[in-house]
Amino acid sequence: MKTTKHRENRVVITGVGLAAPNGDSLEEFRRNLLSDVSGVTKTELRFIGEVPAGLCSFDQFRYQNKREVRTGTRAGSIAVYCANEALTDAGVSLDSVDKSRIGIYIGITEHGNVETENEVHNISQFDYDVKYWNHYHNPRTVANNPAGEVTVNTGITGPHYCIGAACAAGNAGLIQGVQQLRLGEVDVALAGGVSESTGTFGIFASFKSQGALATHDDPAKASRPFDIDRTGIVVAEGGCLYVLERLDDALSRGSDIIAEVLGYAMNSDATHFVLPNSERQAECVAKAIERGGLLPGDMDIVNTHGTGTHSGDIQEAKALKTVFGSGSKPYFNNTKGFIGHAMGAAGALELAGNLPALKDGVVHPCMNLDSIDPECDLDNLIKDEPLETEDGVDVICNNSFGMLGINSVVIVGKYHH
Repeated sequence: MKTTKHRENRVVITGVGLAAPNGDSLEEFRRNLLSDVSGVTKTELRFIGEVPAGLCSFDQFRYQNKREVRTGTRAGSIAVYCANEALTDAGVSLDSVDKSRIGIYIGITEHGNVETENEVHNISQFDYDVKYWNHYHNPRTVANNPAGEVTVNTGITGPHYCIGAACAAGNAGLIQGVQQLRLGEVDVALAGGVSESTGTFGIFASFKSQGALATHDDPAKASRPFDIDRTGIVVAEGGCLYVLERLDDALSRGSDIIAEVLGYAMNSDATHFVLPNSERQAECVAKAIERGGLLPGDMDIVNTHGTGTHSGDIQEAKALKTVFGSGSKPYFNNTKGFIGHAMGAAGALELAGNLPALKDGVVHPCMNLDSIDPECDLDNLIKDEPLETEDGVDVICNNSFGMLGINSVVIVGKYHH
């Protein structure tokens, strides 16, 4: 592996907090990724009926009381849970740090649809009398809500905002945190992504009208990226936030360093509302690798975005073949078969699921990949069983791409002195 850039301003991950459809902690999440345990069940939606969905079961009252949960949002509760879990994991005590030097940067796909849909439905039961409209609606639906709810819960007084980046948002939140640390704006960043998308029928209805909503008699088998029998996207909720610190600060605290952020990139297709552009995706991956002072052959794991749509999976496979060629070193895997597509949280959650590989050298497989689509047949695409690597895992490349052609890639690696 070549020497990485930004060595004088290195940023590391020192804490992880997550809520996934198949795990409420990184340990549980990872265990289920290695044990073929799905988090996809069924949910009932107005006007649509039963559909497969990835639903979380974290304890929303661990860090909030009933009134806070009632007046806030599902996305806010997910963010509050993940933030507190990440801070605990990193050993950061809010009583002993300058809260004005902590920034909160949360990627989101959308926010406010759930609350607006529910309020419109509610007043429809009262002849659309707006006096029944909830007076918490405005703070619930502003775009900064999930990050703002974290500040109210924790008393953190540093900057907070959300980054709208469609399904590339989880990576985008992490990238924003890294950038703010390198600029010296904050000393600690809580960064990642959250999604409450399973609460809105509009997202399901739109995917259904596009013919892109997955169906299957067994919901656990509905999400099947790269499989020849894939039928579309399984919508999921969830969240993952990281504690990021500059390396010198982390070392001075005696922190347990989970990984180092080596490179990242974002770009735009600039071609279509929903159809991906493999050339721009390839450029984004290549740029992240180059920025990290790395080579394609330095990648050990590439976590694919793979949503389970026909064109999306094919275009990403094409992009990856462009960057890595054939017979190349990286092992490719995918997480959405286990949990569905967690939208704004997807990139952050999927990176988390691979992080333990830096220690144990095990690559988790794809799920529901029974028969690979020949157009998606990447070399070293791991299916069926976890793979125990011979030489371990040093570098992970994490892909997240979204509608309107927004692409994000984050590369992390094992910390070396």
